Amino acid sequence: MPTLTFLGHDAFLLEDEQVRLIFDPFLKGNPAATLKPEQVKVDYVLLTHGHGDHFGDGLQIAKANDATIIAPYELATACGKRGAKTHGMHIGGAFHFPFGRVKLTIAHHGSGADLGGDTLAYMGNPCGFLVTLGEKTVYHAGDTGLFLDMQLIGEMNPITVALLPIGDNFTMGVDDAVKACEFIKPQWTVPMHYNTFDVIAADPHSFKTKAEAIGHRVKVMSVGEAFTF
Repeated sequence: MPTLTFLGHDAFLLEDEQVRLIFDPFLKGNPAATLKPEQVKVDYVLLTHGHGDHFGDGLQIAKANDATIIAPYELATACGKRGAKTHGMHIGGAFHFPFGRVKLTIAHHGSGADLGGDTLAYMGNPCGFLVTLGEKTVYHAGDTGLFLDMQLIGEMNPITVALLPIGDNFTMGVDDAVKACEFIKPQWTVPMHYNTFDVIAADPHSFKTKAEAIGHRVKVMSVGEAFTF
């Protein structure tokens, strides 16, 4: 059975008997994170977009583990030029890896990487990920606002666990994330992308109460907590 471990912000480890994946490994500089990049052991690094609080330590972790970065094409290309193994994809595309299937979804956000000074590098479209391990599918929505096509994601993919941002300002807030649960209809929802910084302060228990009131199961995870499903 797969296990998710929450690492803070949008970062999660996903593992089963065959593989270890990490999503958006923002660890260094993350006030909520307790795991250090050099402690991470993974086979794949999945990056939703190029912002520093998501790209994070992805390149360092990938190179240290000889792991493959899976990301939107432009972001994957930039990582490849910096010495990482990569597999570039684009929105709507799916690929069957040795461990299972990965499909990229849309995410309404940005993806520029701040390289310092006046330089903001284009890193392609942001994305979400559908990752299927055996009979279980995890939907990591990435940074996104609410969008109606979430209904299609839920109709076409039986989602076991949805990881949804609730911090507002840059992404969905609590009420929009509750509506996303209605669209996606996952078996479980885990809130993310909140309280790391003051500007994304949000109450995950308010989200839990509102979502459960309309029949959805919510798991609020502490940093370091594991959830087997």
